[in-house]
Amino acid sequence: MQKKHYNTKNLDQELCWKKLTMLFAVLKENAPHEKRVSLTPDVAKKLIELGHQVTVESDAGKEAGYPNSLYEKAGCAVEKNRADLLKKANGVLTVAPFPEEEVTKLAKQSLLIGMQKPYQSASLLKKLASHKVTSFSLELAPRITRAQSMDVLSSQSNLAGYKAVIDAASEFGRALPLMMTAAGTIPAARVLILGAGVAGLQAIATARRLGAIVSAYDVRAASKEQVESLGATFVSVEANETGEGTGGYAKEMSDAYKKAQEEKLKEVLKTQDIIITTAQIPGKPAPVLITEAMVKTMKPGSVIIDLAAESGGNCALSESGKTVTKHGVKIVGSANMPSRIATDASQLYAKNLLNFLKNLMNKEGNALEINWQDEIVTATGLTHDGAIIHPTFKKD
Repeated sequence: MQKKHYNTKNLDQELCWKKLTMLFAVLKENAPHEKRVSLTPDVAKKLIELGHQVTVESDAGKEAGYPNSLYEKAGCAVEKNRADLLKKANGVLTVAPFPEEEVTKLAKQSLLIGMQKPYQSASLLKKLASHKVTSFSLELAPRITRAQSMDVLSSQSNLAGYKAVIDAASEFGRALPLMMTAAGTIPAARVLILGAGVAGLQAIATARRLGAIVSAYDVRAASKEQVESLGATFVSVEANETGEGTGGYAKEMSDAYKKAQEEKLKEVLKTQDIIITTAQIPGKPAPVLITEAMVKTMKPGSVIIDLAAESGGNCALSESGKTVTKHGVKIVGSANMPSRIATDASQLYAKNLLNFLKNLMNKEGNALEINWQDEIVTATGLTHDGAIIHPTFKKD
């Protein structure tokens, strides 16, 4: 198919790039702890069937279980020279933020889509804008019905919650379910989930399947019904304040609430064997829910899995990317939990990405046609036409 190029004349007035067939580049991720790939072979095939081209950097999917041969079978080209790939592609797809030092290697006015971590990537956004790259950050997708199929945070958090329980069971020195044997009875382990979002709810369900006695805490009162529907006990804090924030996220709580929360959790933690923490606030450090003083009161041999370790940690003693033992408690701060289950995480991410791409295209899906007034586009767009366009990150 004959490729057409960007018509930059009166681009903002047209509100779209019209009739543009894409050559998408799937890059090999080089961020620490990242094993996922942005497109899996079966999803890449769907883009090709729509009329686009897909070129994969050699071994991009290897660590996720997708060798070059599977991409070639799906109709993709495989390119060993990363610089050449970046130069010729007009659409670049990633999982982790694009490397800042490679921005100038991108074709000008190319399209970049991935999880760019914009709250921590101010200098990256400036470089993308100055190089006239149009970029989108998938983790900013709005929590609306139409965007559910594009919600990478939910798909990846779901797997993270599952994997956290599996890791906890592996690190814990005892069995999780109640076991009655001729030699005696082994009591069920007690598991506490802090944060009942997508990851927390999946952690509850998984721990229950493994036979543990599960309880959960969340600042959002609306979570109580969801927690109890999964067979877990909801831990309540007596306070005249709830934590419902915007977009389904929790908000930061008052000092008075935090004090009441600390007292409640201090008592509950003494009885628990495994704690999985999932609480995060977009754009801010993770709230500290477990202090060192609390860890000192926990049972020897208990385990904490901190899913917020990369953003500061819900436990004051967590270290990102490390497992440490403090005061007899094993604290696991695994970085990038979804990457620890990279095959499935890549599959879900790729499907989210495909749905996002389709929203940027015409009805047939065979040409890029971005509607800059679409709420999904405005929520996720970072840079375009030489400027930072997202209201949260642009400077007046």
